[in-house]
Amino acid sequence: MKKKILVLLTNTNKYEGKDISTGLWLGELTHFYDVIKAAGFEMDIASPKGGNVPIDPESLKFLMADASVKAYQNSSDFMKNLSVTKAILGLNVTDYAAIYLAGGHGTMYDFVGNESLNTLLKDFYEAGKVVSAVCHGVCGLLDVKLSDGSLLIADKNTTGYSWFEETLAARKNAVPFNLEQEMKNRKTKYTKAFIPLTSYVQVDGKLVTGQNPFSTKAVAKAVVELLT
Repeated sequence: MKKKILVLLTNTNKYEGKDISTGLWLGELTHFYDVIKAAGFEMDIASPKGGNVPIDPESLKFLMADASVKAYQNSSDFMKNLSVTKAILGLNVTDYAAIYLAGGHGTMYDFVGNESLNTLLKDFYEAGKVVSAVCHGVCGLLDVKLSDGSLLIADKNTTGYSWFEETLAARKNAVPFNLEQEMKNRKTKYTKAFIPLTSYVQVDGKLVTGQNPFSTKAVAKAVVELLT
């Protein structure tokens, strides 16, 4: 039986209080899937509420939508999977070898303060399974507490979408918080690439984090390496 990886995506399609669309950054799903599929793993897709996962239109624009993104976007079967995702409640950690949190600004709303997600991630980590996230998917790790009361990311080597990258994306005035600063507030050992919007990954034990969309393949390769 092939090992399965649980992939968690956002259900949120708008910035709170703003008429700006958001959702999943599609490449952070497709690039991850390309790597794990080639390594022989299967993938289950879930979201906080279950059901439909919106796509951030920015992720479909020129320079962002490469051949991988376009191929999956044009696959009716694959896109249908994004409309019928599993809900977090009821998922069984024992069914999976790892969990991966993809990004998109929507995660800043439904990954944060989500106690069901916090519990799921705690259970994955304490079961010795791989916990991974990229870009804004790292938001889901912010408030995960382990059984001893400590934060999962405290004193760990991590990364995530930087505030300067938020500025470059023209979303500094739209987002609900500064992810880089919130990570530092939780005493994690946050570092980032010298050049923004380039691939950068941190691996600390079985915790894998990637800085931005361009880090997705490297995150996936790190997950595969840990699992094999």
